[in-house]
Amino acid sequence: MHPTPLTKDELRAWLRLSLSDGVGNDAARRLLAAFGSPQAVFAQSEAALRQVVTAKQALALLSEPNELAVQCVRTQQWLAQQPDTHGHAVWTLGDAHYPAALLQLPDPPLMVYAQGQLEATLGPAVAIVGSRNPTPQGAQTAAQFGEALAAAGLCVVSGLALGVDGAAHLGALRGAQSRGAGDHWHTVAVVGTGLDRVYPRQHQTLAYNIAQRGLLLSEYHLGTAPLPANFPKRNRLIAALGLGTLVVEAALQSGSLITARLALDLGREVLAIPGSIHATQSHGCHALIRQGAKLVENAQDVLEELQLQKQTSLFDEARSTAESEDAQNQDANEHPLLPHMGYGPVSLDALQARCGIDTASLQAQLLTLELDGLIGRLPGGLFQRLGQA
Repeated sequence: MHPTPLTKDELRAWLRLSLSDGVGNDAARRLLAAFGSPQAVFAQSEAALRQVVTAKQALALLSEPNELAVQCVRTQQWLAQQPDTHGHAVWTLGDAHYPAALLQLPDPPLMVYAQGQLEATLGPAVAIVGSRNPTPQGAQTAAQFGEALAAAGLCVVSGLALGVDGAAHLGALRGAQSRGAGDHWHTVAVVGTGLDRVYPRQHQTLAYNIAQRGLLLSEYHLGTAPLPANFPKRNRLIAALGLGTLVVEAALQSGSLITARLALDLGREVLAIPGSIHATQSHGCHALIRQGAKLVENAQDVLEELQLQKQTSLFDEARSTAESEDAQNQDANEHPLLPHMGYGPVSLDALQARCGIDTASLQAQLLTLELDGLIGRLPGGLFQRLGQA
């Protein structure tokens, strides 16, 4: 079901919170947990705000950002411009369509801009990243893997950049032709600009085609230029959306290795394709393999490493067992996830092993409990139930 669009006042409050100087995602999430909504945040006194954030942040929240009015108009106009073949949307924390995989990040975006097939969702996905200046063989390999993985039913996630990114998206679009429309995105492009512009310009047509079969996604406000600092930051979203990250070609100092490191930090798999010892574009992949990344030679290697069929079967079985137990034992006045948490710090994986809930549903429930003040998020991706045992 399509989520209810934000009202004009709700959109303004979310934009104001995200634009407030010095108030990052972590502080904003604490504010939401304390007061419930952005509109409620801005109804608080300075003293109340200082109970949650620093004095400097509280003062920033009391005054409207200079660019707020312009950004509100720009966003409203963009949302009103719904093309015939795809849609525009803004998804905020807690929305039904906010990608649940992003909730595992230490600093999930408060809001994301989406352009494409808004009724679809993210199915099993793999990120494909690599050099902006690949060898001809590297570009061909990225396209072949994108096509094979999309044909196998995976969503290919990348960054719309020149080189490997663009080739992976193109391959995914070809592979998706045999699958039909479906309920899941075939490819997702996470970009480092506002969605009202396409960067690089050479990918205008590619971006349009992605919107027909998948999704363009950005945490950056409309009008945001392609600033160099944006792209390493957006890489964490690419890493989070995939069950694993496949590096096709990468130099030793490259954004692709940043994405691989971020994937490892999130507990995702890292896979790499070996290449010539004489090509600098292969040195980063070889370094990853020496450090334990899975050496990949074909698409089947990716499917086996991610254990997609086995994972789906286990999750379905565990979910059925958990639902049966919950029906018999759950306290009507208590959220069913809380008994599984106990009162000590627990990781997402450990909690999932206890309750058997699929990752997307579990992350969404954890966010709800956090916003309700029933659990807290700790460093290292841990969660803890608040209150006394």
